[in-house]
Amino acid sequence: MMTINESLAGDFILVGFSDHPQLEKILFVVVLIFYLLTLVGNTAIILISCLDPMLHTPMYYFLTNLSFVDLCLTTSIAPQLLWNLHGPYKTISPTGCAIQLYASLALGSTECVLLAVMAFDRYAAVCRPLHYATVMHSRLCQSLVGMAWLSGVGNTLIQGTITLRLPRCGNRRIYHFICEVPAMVKLACVNIHANEVQLFMASLVLLLLPLTLILISYGCIAQAVVRIRSAQAWRKALGTCGSHLLVVTLFYGTITAVYIQPNSSYAHSQGKFITLLYTIVTPTLNPLIYTLRNKDVKGALKRLLQKDRAQQSEKL
Repeated sequence: MMTINESLAGDFILVGFSDHPQLEKILFVVVLIFYLLTLVGNTAIILISCLDPMLHTPMYYFLTNLSFVDLCLTTSIAPQLLWNLHGPYKTISPTGCAIQLYASLALGSTECVLLAVMAFDRYAAVCRPLHYATVMHSRLCQSLVGMAWLSGVGNTLIQGTITLRLPRCGNRRIYHFICEVPAMVKLACVNIHANEVQLFMASLVLLLLPLTLILISYGCIAQAVVRIRSAQAWRKALGTCGSHLLVVTLFYGTITAVYIQPNSSYAHSQGKFITLLYTIVTPTLNPLIYTLRNKDVKGALKRLLQKDRAQQSEKL
């Protein structure tokens, strides 16, 4: 803990993993690799979805937004985390902390709703295939994505502002590696029971409500496939929904462990590693899951590469 620089008055101190110096060196390499993979993978998904006309469908419109959210979420956290892991300085300015809190909370909340929107899209594709184009028209898709972004921004403006306005009485040590609402609330020098209740209620709305809608959507999909009683239908449904189910499991399985848990256990190392999973690891795995399990993305990538080679051949 002696390596933490406390000379900058007013700056917050991100304690993070400073009590394990050897672990910091390993984490620096791991986080750097995952961050670079996140940048490459999600940027590739966005470019492929935009450049290939065959991917101009509702599913890939939502996937493009998901990749953009993941890209921004990791970027709001990883650079500061790498800086803190690399050297003795563990500080972050009050402005930087506020920006990180607002950005990460907004993007995380947006992803929760966006995954529910994608589940509805999969429901329409499997259960209403003949009416899919009519149901998932462009205006509805834009409205659903807009709703996801508005819910994320609205949540962060309320939760973030309330958290930052709490009196801290000079407390500057954040026992985490990012400025996150649960960790920031712990700095308050007043009774925070009302804030904890408010945070829990917001978590119920933005975590459990979308998750419930996702489960309902997949329940309807399962019922529709069972009625058909066809192995081919099962394979088609798994191919259509498998990637999304994996992403939902990874994201919700980690983020709910942080926000829906006893507050007394939040400061433990377990909470930090769980946060690492949904902020650094999951955004890296999402594009891999969608590309490795998706023939459309693989086909689009091949077409783009062939087109590029053809253009180069013409130039030669």
